[in-house]
Amino acid sequence: MSVLSITLIALFFCFLMGFPIFMALIIAAAVAIYSGGYLPFTIIHNSLFDGVNLFPLLAIPCFVVAGTIMEYGKITNQIIDVVKQLVGRMPGGLGITTIMACTFFAAISGSGPGTVAAVGTILIPAMMRNGYSPQYAAAAASSGGTIGILIPPSNPMIIYAIIGNLSVTAMFAAGVVPGLLVAFAMVTTAITLAKKGAFGTSDDMEPFNMLGFLKSCRKCAFSLATPVIILGSIYTGMATPVEASVIAIMWALFVGIVVNKALDLKGLYLALQEGSQICGGVLLIVGASTLFGKILTYEQAPQILTELVLGVSKTPEIVMLLIVAVLYVLGMFMETLSTIIILAPVLLPVIKSLGIDPIHFGVVLVVTNNVAMLTPPLGVNLFISSKIAGISVEKVSVGVLPYLIALTICVLILVYFPVLSIWLPGLLGI
Repeated sequence: MSVLSITLIALFFCFLMGFPIFMALIIAAAVAIYSGGYLPFTIIHNSLFDGVNLFPLLAIPCFVVAGTIMEYGKITNQIIDVVKQLVGRMPGGLGITTIMACTFFAAISGSGPGTVAAVGTILIPAMMRNGYSPQYAAAAASSGGTIGILIPPSNPMIIYAIIGNLSVTAMFAAGVVPGLLVAFAMVTTAITLAKKGAFGTSDDMEPFNMLGFLKSCRKCAFSLATPVIILGSIYTGMATPVEASVIAIMWALFVGIVVNKALDLKGLYLALQEGSQICGGVLLIVGASTLFGKILTYEQAPQILTELVLGVSKTPEIVMLLIVAVLYVLGMFMETLSTIIILAPVLLPVIKSLGIDPIHFGVVLVVTNNVAMLTPPLGVNLFISSKIAGISVEKVSVGVLPYLIALTICVLILVYFPVLSIWLPGLLGI
C-alpha cells in the first residue's frame, strides 16, 4: 500500500473518530512521515510555524476582532435598524432585513458563523414576535450568514489567495458581483417563502417615510460608513488588506466608544475574547494544513488527481462541475476553511492545466463552500440559528432547502459565466 493511501486512510479514520480538524491533519501527516521514512519528524513543528508565519494572515484575526467590536459597540444594531426601515414593511420584510443586514455585516467581519450570531441574535426573535415561524426565521438567518464568506473582506478568500499565490485584493474584487448575485437569490427566496407561508409585514413598523429614513441614515452615518471605509481603502490602493483590517479595528473602536458611547472596558474585553477564540481555531487549522499539504506534494497527489480528472473529461466546465459535486459531498463533513486549505493546493494545478482562471475558480470554490454551512451534519450556521430560534437542527435543515436550491443555481451561473467573477478585477486593473 502506498504512503498516500495510508495517509488518506489515517485522515478518514481521524475524521470518523471525531478528532478536531487540525489534530486529524497532524496525525495523518505523522503517519505518512513514519510510513515513508524519507522525511524527518522535525518537519512537523517547522511546517506548523511556517503555516502561520505569513503576513497576509494578519488580516484574518484583525477582521474578526473588528467584527466582534462592532457587535458590542452597537454598530451592527444601527445597520439593522436602517435596513429594517427600508424593507421591513414588505412581505417577508424581516427575512429580507436579515439577509441584507448579513450582507452589510459580512463586509465587516468576513465570517459566516459570526454574521449569523451577530445578526440572528437580534432578528430571529424579532421575526418570531411578528408571526414568522421559527423555522423560517432560523433558515433566513442561516442562509444570510453564508454571504459572509463571499462578500469582501472574506477570510476564506484570504486563505485561498495565500495558497494560490494570488492577489488578495483581486480576490476581494472578484467576490463583489457573485456576492451580490447570491444576496439577490437569497432575498428572492425569502420573499417567495414568506408569500407562500402567508407571513405578513412587520406590525411594529411605521409606514416607510423618506424623511425619517434619511434622518436614521444621518444618525447612523458612522456605522453605515464602515464597509465603505474598509473596502474603499483597499480598492483605491490606499491600504493593503492587512492595513485595512487594522483600520477596521480602529474605526470600530472610534464609533463604538466615541460616537455610539456603547463600548466600555467590559464589552471590549468580551469582544477581544470572542475574537481571539475564533482566530485561534482558524490559525491552528492553517498551520496543520501546511504540514499536510507538504505531505501531499511529496506524494505527488496533485499530479495523480490531475490525471484522474483529465481521464474523465478535458472540458473546463465539466471538470468544474465534477469539482463542485465533490465539494458538495465534502461540505457535509468538513469545515469551509479546512476544505479550501486541503483541496486548493491539489486542485489548482488541475484547473491551471485546463486554462481556467484561478481567480474565477477561487470564487466558485468559495461559493460552493457556502453550501457546506447549510448542510448537516457539520452545517455550522444551522447549529447557531437553531439555538437562537429554540428549534431542532433537523427543522432548520428542512427550512434551508429552498435557499440551497437558490445557491446551487448561483453556482451553475458562475461556472458557466466566468466574466461575473473576473470582470471587476479586470476593470480595476488588479
